[in-house]
Amino acid sequence: MQNPYRHFATFKHTNKQIMQYWKKLSSAEQDKRITKALEQNVNYSLGISLGVPASTLDDKVFYDKASFLKDAPLLRTYVHNPNHIGCHTLGESEPFFKGTQEIEREVIELLSVDMLCAQEESCDGYIAAGGTEANLQAIWVYRNYFQKEFKASAESIALLASEDTHYSIAKASNVFGIDFFPVKVAFDSRKILKEEVDKIVATAIEKGKKYFIIIANMATTMFGSVDDLSVYTDAMEKFAAPFKLHVDGAFGGFIYPVSDPGNSLSFANTQVSSITLDAHKMLQAPYGTGVFLIRKGLMQYVYTQEAQYVNGMDITLSGSRSGANAIAVWMILQTYGYYDWQEKIETLLKRTDWCCNALRERGVRYFRHPKMNIIAIRATDIEKTIAEKYFLVPDTHHDNPNWYKIVVMDHVGIEQLKSFIMDLK
Repeated sequence: MQNPYRHFATFKHTNKQIMQYWKKLSSAEQDKRITKALEQNVNYSLGISLGVPASTLDDKVFYDKASFLKDAPLLRTYVHNPNHIGCHTLGESEPFFKGTQEIEREVIELLSVDMLCAQEESCDGYIAAGGTEANLQAIWVYRNYFQKEFKASAESIALLASEDTHYSIAKASNVFGIDFFPVKVAFDSRKILKEEVDKIVATAIEKGKKYFIIIANMATTMFGSVDDLSVYTDAMEKFAAPFKLHVDGAFGGFIYPVSDPGNSLSFANTQVSSITLDAHKMLQAPYGTGVFLIRKGLMQYVYTQEAQYVNGMDITLSGSRSGANAIAVWMILQTYGYYDWQEKIETLLKRTDWCCNALRERGVRYFRHPKMNIIAIRATDIEKTIAEKYFLVPDTHHDNPNWYKIVVMDHVGIEQLKSFIMDLK
């Protein structure tokens, strides 16, 4: 049995100024790299890939001779239709798509090391179908980990997260048969209440829970609030409870590490075992593009031994998945490079600052984490017609909402925000 207390370690972080992998590449350089990758993938036109249950997109529907494809490497990738089943950062993978798999490995290493402060080659991961899948993947891994290493039953494992946590955690509770214990937060500050964590953990233990899977938020979906890990880890130490800690950065993962590089929700913190990112939000990748990152030595707990016909076997919830989504993430990251991405985030935060100042001048109450681009406005301080006019999202569609949120993204400029402010009474 492994030592259940080995997680407790001092967090250290050094803000790296030199990016190991996150470089800015021109369109021509990207095209050359992707073209080479596609050439290394299976070529169906040769007619010798008789056993591969795949092909290019149907050319009767998706015309693959269009002239514009030569200048559109992502669209060419979609036409080539690479299947990235499995996890390509460990073991073997299907050799038919080795070229584009290598680009996916580059994405995982770039995000782990340059964005989230991991040591080189210390993480596994894959491009998932979204943040929901990535969160479920983490809980699947840790359920199996506790079952194998501690002979735990599902009934003895608890999910622990704040009440502001994404609904995917409740979904995981249902899928994996693990009880979910949500923790109350303060209404105005959205901070997790330490006394509530202690109370919830004590209640869970009374109900027979011995092992904990903790979900910490790197920006909640509704509020952009960021969790303090110590309220969880202090409780685990107090009750001497073995745990695994997963960071849900589905919204904040491409913002918060840049806006607050000294934060504790990264792989520099040895208590963090895995992180979810969501490229189809702030990164503006195609929908269905999440990222799952996890320390090496853990992903193997979910090997699907029955997938013998898959080289390397499957190890992901989604199974077959589009390699084109990995290419899309790689292209966006290489188009910006770290410093242009940093400048973009700073611009969005300044727009958010402007809006918050304008709301404050009008006496409108709101919550906003200073390093995030979400503003949650008290529903009582804004007319419903205004909220609907500007497509503000409520915290509930079924009852009277308590909050409406604004998300300051690329398309939300000062002019749009000024129009909204002018409409407020």
